[in-house]
Amino acid sequence: MKRNINILMLTLLLAFASCSFTTKTFEDNDKDKLLIQLITYVLEQGHFDPKSMDDNFSEGVYKDYLNQLDPFKRYFHESDIREFEKYKDEIDNQLMNYDLSFFNLTHERLLKRIEESKAIYKEVLETPFDFSIKEDYTTDYDKLDYVKNKKQLKERWRKQLKFSSIANFHDLKLDQEQYQENLKKMSAAEREKALNPDNEFVVRSEAELEKEAREATLRSLDELYDFIDDRQRKDWFSVYVNAVVEEFDPHTFYFAPEDKDRFDVAISGNYRGIGARLQKKMDNIIVNEVISGGPAWRQNKLEVGDQILKVRQENEEKAISIVGMRLDDAVKLIKGPEGTEVILTLKKVDGTIEDLAIMRDIVELEETYAKSSVVKKDGKTFGVINLPKFYVDFTDYNNRNAASDIKVEIERLKDQGMEGLVLDLRNNGGGSLKTVVDMAGLFIKEGPVVQVRTTGEPKEILADKDKSIVWDGPLVILVNELSASASEILAAAMQDYKRAIVIGSKQTYGKGTVQNVLDLNRMVRNNTNGDMGALKFTTQKFYRINGGSTQLEGVKSDVIVPDRYSYIDIGERDQENPLPWDQIEAVNYDLWSNYFDYDTTIQKSKERMDSSEQLKLIDANAKWIKTIRDQNEFSLKYDEYKARLDLNEEEAKRFEKLSDYTTNLTFESLPYEVALMEKDSVLKMKRQRWHQNLSKDVYMEEALNVLNDLKMTYGIKTKVAAVKD
Repeated sequence: MKRNINILMLTLLLAFASCSFTTKTFEDNDKDKLLIQLITYVLEQGHFDPKSMDDNFSEGVYKDYLNQLDPFKRYFHESDIREFEKYKDEIDNQLMNYDLSFFNLTHERLLKRIEESKAIYKEVLETPFDFSIKEDYTTDYDKLDYVKNKKQLKERWRKQLKFSSIANFHDLKLDQEQYQENLKKMSAAEREKALNPDNEFVVRSEAELEKEAREATLRSLDELYDFIDDRQRKDWFSVYVNAVVEEFDPHTFYFAPEDKDRFDVAISGNYRGIGARLQKKMDNIIVNEVISGGPAWRQNKLEVGDQILKVRQENEEKAISIVGMRLDDAVKLIKGPEGTEVILTLKKVDGTIEDLAIMRDIVELEETYAKSSVVKKDGKTFGVINLPKFYVDFTDYNNRNAASDIKVEIERLKDQGMEGLVLDLRNNGGGSLKTVVDMAGLFIKEGPVVQVRTTGEPKEILADKDKSIVWDGPLVILVNELSASASEILAAAMQDYKRAIVIGSKQTYGKGTVQNVLDLNRMVRNNTNGDMGALKFTTQKFYRINGGSTQLEGVKSDVIVPDRYSYIDIGERDQENPLPWDQIEAVNYDLWSNYFDYDTTIQKSKERMDSSEQLKLIDANAKWIKTIRDQNEFSLKYDEYKARLDLNEEEAKRFEKLSDYTTNLTFESLPYEVALMEKDSVLKMKRQRWHQNLSKDVYMEEALNVLNDLKMTYGIKTKVAAVKD
């Protein structure tokens, strides 16, 4: 597969280089036109299923783009839309001619309407809301028409802001009522501490609560508009570009330079920096998390709540103020190569100002990586490995990656006497294809793992060629509706080989396509326009070794268990413009040779699932969640609003027992991690929370039951085989 992709990329680069395209083709600073040129060329030549850029394509872009700009229909007027509509079937032609007229018009108009809306929401929130009058509000924005005039626009804003404020009002009333109830239960001494200096509880009137509710809504809007004001033309242009590329399929995506950096961090699980997560509050950059194990954590001087005022590099004398700076730009200044120093001017939580020098290093995002645990059941020791994603370092595969980490964890679990393994791929959205093949090889002797097809090329069979096996014992794979892509490849391969039993949702996500990321800077000669970003685009489809695609259909579990997503539309089939399902010829492969009775074990598990009261309750809860999510009409009269919430709360009581569920299972960390936790209280807390959740997890409990059953069938089938011999 890698050979085919390299050939594709080389072909694109050579073909593009043979054209007369350089940055000099366009006027100075016309980076946007160059970007359109690059992206349309790559998609036409390299996408697995290139779309015809015609009027239908144009209408799709038009609809999706406007929906992203103004999803609540509270900016644009009907007159704006009439003006825009002349471009509805012209976007394809504009793309071919690198014409930005449509984008320029919508961008300028959007900025104008956003600026106008600032005065509207501030004016609306100056007037008290009357929660006693009868009126309704809909959240089905697709059915709303665009407003005809400013009067209608103000009314739309009024209803939306009233909807936000009535929720705040309700919360404030509940808090006040709960506080009064708590006071009644307190002793005299406790009550004295809780009350104000005059030793009395001041009951706020409904008018005061309403005003406080509006003020909370105003603060939220101010923060939103602070974020909006931070956005530059290039940010809005990225929205337009992605409206174009996502017409090809839901996984084709343009990464602006900052987004590409975040994507690399997400897929590798590490970055070079100080190890702190930041957020922007108004004009201030605030530390909201110090990442466990990172440089700032090891130094133990940077604190959550510290405000960063200035940033200075070790080889520079002048510090740069980041107050009022875009968050992305501030982060760029703070990140840097490992082994270099950055000096932060901080306003500490206590108000003091100080400079803090931090040596940058590789920061590993621990929650990205595989983690394992051991658990005892019926005298047997089982292992659990949770894999959040199939991570890899694209710059060097031999650095930390998911397959090598899983191998290490299996060896550690074997040292603890593991007799069966649960590999938890729930919520794992995928990642590197190579790691899947390597990981599958840990469980089979050798053989095909997945088939990959590139348009115009013979299919390629990716196989495990290493005859060694790291784990040959009982294996269960846990999945759900959010297990996608690489997770589906591994689950499908183990299912086809009858190497593992797959437990989980009716089907997994259904993403059967492969994407590659192309650095667009490689496509340009004499580039003076700065970083062009990158394009992730679909280049291949993958297929099970039995020939079936996982596209749309996903992997169907051997044992189906309901969960909260069972009735919610979240799969590939529910996305815009997904590629279709298809099938190719199967490859030759041999079923896993063992004495485990998979069919009997699966049947016993299904019987347990059918009789489980907990799972029946989970299924009922999933149906109820679906009903709640589908509601889009709300009363803005408080009595009716509250009555509906009370009814929902009463219905929700049926499902309170779900959180009470517990097992008699105790999960423990491995010795190496116990030693780490003695020095890392944050890691200890995270593992304790994980183990506690596992002990209340009905799906994990059933996975361990299945492992236990497999062990039992091994003994029975071994005796039967011995008698036959």
